[in-house]
Amino acid sequence: MNILAHAYLSGRQTELLLGNFSGDFIKGDPASPRHNLTAGVVAGVRLHRAIDTFTDGHPDVAAVRDLLHPRCHKYAGAAVDIFFDHFLAINFQSLTGEVLAEFIPYFYQTLQENRFVLPPGAARMADYMIRQDWLTSYQFLDGIDRSLKGVSRRTAYPSGLDTAIEDLVTYYDLIAGHFAYFWPALVEHCQQTRIALII
Repeated sequence: MNILAHAYLSGRQTELLLGNFSGDFIKGDPASPRHNLTAGVVAGVRLHRAIDTFTDGHPDVAAVRDLLHPRCHKYAGAAVDIFFDHFLAINFQSLTGEVLAEFIPYFYQTLQENRFVLPPGAARMADYMIRQDWLTSYQFLDGIDRSLKGVSRRTAYPSGLDTAIEDLVTYYDLIAGHFAYFWPALVEHCQQTRIALII
């Protein structure tokens, strides 16, 4: 899943959120002294990895990846992440009981107030995300298109992400259906994972 899902699934726990947001920027064992992370941030990194592992192996995610593979090939998973964040954003209140317009400022402020905890790459991404207000834009197709194009500019090989919005438009209801099956399973998995991490 992408940024919005990781943020929400942190459960408004600051250290957990910081680790979850930083997960892709922490290599190896997050508890290693070289990372100098608190136990709560380490738990957040581990939660991030648990979310990614569960997502990658879920049949509804695999079905959408297969749908997008002809265009995006190895980058189909990146497109699924962004598409699923779109469906989370537009259904945020019904799925979470929270208001998106209240959650986003909380998330941005938490990152800004704790910027010194983030790895340099995560801090730079947070700055850009907040400045461009990515999470609000996820509600709209043009925002999703901008996000896809932004990722496509950073890929090592041609990704097809720059035109992947066409697949979202074409298969919109089908992808929405897969997300609807996937989301409650992910939420349940995260609840179990957080218990296992003693959070």
